Amino acid sequence: MNKIKEKITLNPIMTLIILIGLTIVVSGFLSLVGASSTYQVVDPLTHEYNQVLVKVESLFSLSGLKYIFYSTVDNFVNFTPLSMLIIILIGIGIMEKSGFLKTAFTILTKNMQKKTVTFILVLICLLMSITGDLGYVIMIPLSALLFYHGRRNPILGIVASFAALTCGRGLSIFLTSVDSSLLSLTLTSASILDTNYVIGSFAFILIMVVAIIALAVLITWITEHIAVDKVAKYEFKEEKKEFKLGKREVRGLLLSLSAAFIYLIIFIYNIIPGLPLSGNLLDNSQVLYIDKLFSVNSFFNRGFVFIVMMLFVILGFFYGIGAKTIKNNNDLCEDLEHSLDGIGETIILIFLTSVLINVFNKSEIGTVFTAFLTNLFNETTFTGIPLIIYYFVLVALATILLPNTVNKWVIMSGIVVPRFMNAGLSPEFTQTILRFGEGLTLGLTPLMIYYVIYLAYLENYNQNTNPISLFTTIKYQLPYAIPAGIVLLIVLVVWFIIGLPLGIGGVSIL
Repeated sequence: MNKIKEKITLNPIMTLIILIGLTIVVSGFLSLVGASSTYQVVDPLTHEYNQVLVKVESLFSLSGLKYIFYSTVDNFVNFTPLSMLIIILIGIGIMEKSGFLKTAFTILTKNMQKKTVTFILVLICLLMSITGDLGYVIMIPLSALLFYHGRRNPILGIVASFAALTCGRGLSIFLTSVDSSLLSLTLTSASILDTNYVIGSFAFILIMVVAIIALAVLITWITEHIAVDKVAKYEFKEEKKEFKLGKREVRGLLLSLSAAFIYLIIFIYNIIPGLPLSGNLLDNSQVLYIDKLFSVNSFFNRGFVFIVMMLFVILGFFYGIGAKTIKNNNDLCEDLEHSLDGIGETIILIFLTSVLINVFNKSEIGTVFTAFLTNLFNETTFTGIPLIIYYFVLVALATILLPNTVNKWVIMSGIVVPRFMNAGLSPEFTQTILRFGEGLTLGLTPLMIYYVIYLAYLENYNQNTNPISLFTTIKYQLPYAIPAGIVLLIVLVVWFIIGLPLGIGGVSIL
């Protein structure tokens, strides 16, 4: 029976190749039958609607195949997960090889209950939404090492962290760069009915805090009671050795944490405006603080990945100096490249994912589908709770083929925001439904660009002769996605019924 299973297991590399080919063929068919849709956007100057027609573009043609060939290299080079992962792995490598992570994680997990460790990990992943997509390339590798050094299945750590990162993707106590783009579209759409409508920077904070706590508890419970028995088994090859915190380890920790503290103080001071010689990492040409942080010209935004990598390098380097695990320049260089060993399969997966997403985006299938769902929403006569549930489900469906939040909102906001305002619900609440609805399916679609990081690390820790298939990775997320979606929907409905403020300056009912 096992031999038969080995023969029919589909390698994730082959799965991605099949999906690329399927996308090309389907785009050709849909283009042939004239698949198209329209959506409406609001002109920010005239506050009037402009209708946009979008058609499925065939890649099953000479021009389509030419596009694939000439765009593939540039697309791969500029594919964000590739550069972010390699840069972050340099920092994680020196932390791991120098012994910093082993010491720190062993101390953290040694006298702490498993569920407490899981809860802290999940909560951190949920809060990492403020860093945007960086959470995927930081927390997935670190969660595996956290569980590994705690003598637990690292695959479980990967699955739990990815569930938290995706289910909680739209949950952020503070506004992020994505929120800045969404708010601009929300206000433009609200101008159809109210040209003076404003949304404060803390308009979502209360509902976000409640949702984060609820998801942290839920994902922790699912991890400890359901997922722990469903993920692939992991056997530790070496016998467990009692960890002893010696003088070298203590000296290394103190030195590394002190250096990191100084680094963080300097960094934080430089993102605070108005102080002497401060704000050097901000784009001071902007008015709002969120735009100063996340504008395209902000050093904070453009250099944040490197800033995090340098923090990791400082932690690993100074620990190695203090613990004497780094004795010369050769040790340092070996530590820096440690995490990059054996990532050939990961690079292949990232390459194929970049091709798949490039081809799918070019076909406009996701855009047409989302526009179609938006038109369905526009035709409904629902109000109140049925309206909330209906739009929540439509967002979840749209996310499968169009995971990008801003692209979805470009298509949906012009219709959805005025529709909810006419139903007595605020633009803030409407935008919140969008962010919560994404959490139901974001972790289930390989079209989400960071899904490949999750897939690659599961395979990296896979001890079976069979590879972990793409379908298995989705199966691991189902026990999280459906309950998380239900909980987030319940939060929205309860908030609507009670009429609580969403935050400071935001309400659910106008």
